[in-house]
Amino acid sequence: MLFADSGLSDASISVLLAIWSFTAVVFEVPSGAIADRFSRRSSLVAAGVLQAVAHAAWVLFPSFWGFAVGFVLWGLGGTLTSGAFEALLYDGLAANGDEEQYGRLNARVDTIELISQVPVAVMATALFSYGGYELAGWVSVVMCLLSSVIALRFPEPPRESEEHESYFATLRAGLRASVPIKRAVIAVALVYAIDAFEEYFTLLAQDWQVPTVWVPLATIGVPLLGAAGASLGGRLPFRGWVLFASGVALIAAAVLAVPMAIVLLGLFYGLYRFVLVQIETELQHRIESDARATVTSVAAIGSEFVAFAVYGLWVLGSAVAVGVLILVVALVIWRR
Repeated sequence: MLFADSGLSDASISVLLAIWSFTAVVFEVPSGAIADRFSRRSSLVAAGVLQAVAHAAWVLFPSFWGFAVGFVLWGLGGTLTSGAFEALLYDGLAANGDEEQYGRLNARVDTIELISQVPVAVMATALFSYGGYELAGWVSVVMCLLSSVIALRFPEPPRESEEHESYFATLRAGLRASVPIKRAVIAVALVYAIDAFEEYFTLLAQDWQVPTVWVPLATIGVPLLGAAGASLGGRLPFRGWVLFASGVALIAAAVLAVPMAIVLLGLFYGLYRFVLVQIETELQHRIESDARATVTSVAAIGSEFVAFAVYGLWVLGSAVAVGVLILVVALVIWRR
């Protein structure tokens, strides 16, 4: 909404999101190898700092180029988090022989992440009412820095590769480890890319005649349903048709295009999050190399290429076209 209210068109916003994805494409795998070779915890700390600077750039320079610089910095921070967090969590459990608990813990992390959007939405409404985008932006800077402080307290189990392998050796090991589990890597890439559409939820609410000041509260149920789906993802078995059903729900919401369609948008997101948790968990169980963050980053970089299609489809056909893409991905996952 900040971009739209700063005078940017839908096409310009999609270009910004594409810059975000391009940054991830360039740095995703190298940053995963950095986390594997040196420190996954330090990667998370650096990510928070970079994202804080990104938000500051948006506040200080609210223009296309200011937003572009912010997205590059945010993209760099995102690549440092992607893979490093999952690897830190899985290996921390494996150090105690509890790796089978990864699925439930990963689901719990996703659930908390989504539920936290509820108080954030209330806070965003209050901040926007009192200080507009500027106040909300500076509070975002503080929150990113706080995430770095919290990351400093994460325990990190030692790994043999830290002492015996160079950076490029770690990178090669991660790329080699991706080959025998390529189907799981591709599945995660295809499904995770759909989450790029989440960036358009607020724009959808605006298009569906929800006043700007009420958009955070109007869409508050979407992350709640996403949290419900994620929590079930750690408890129920995978079903291939669930992702297909999520695409149908999104298409129905886009066709209705009224405020009440946000309910269907939430249903889509809940079903999608259910599938995402299950596929991410399956990938982590299949990785047998110390280069866990690098392998996860390989899946993430694949998702960024598919995300370009999501951004393009938004410009060409809006949410209906994205829904059709989800149906295609669901059929591929279901069959394979």
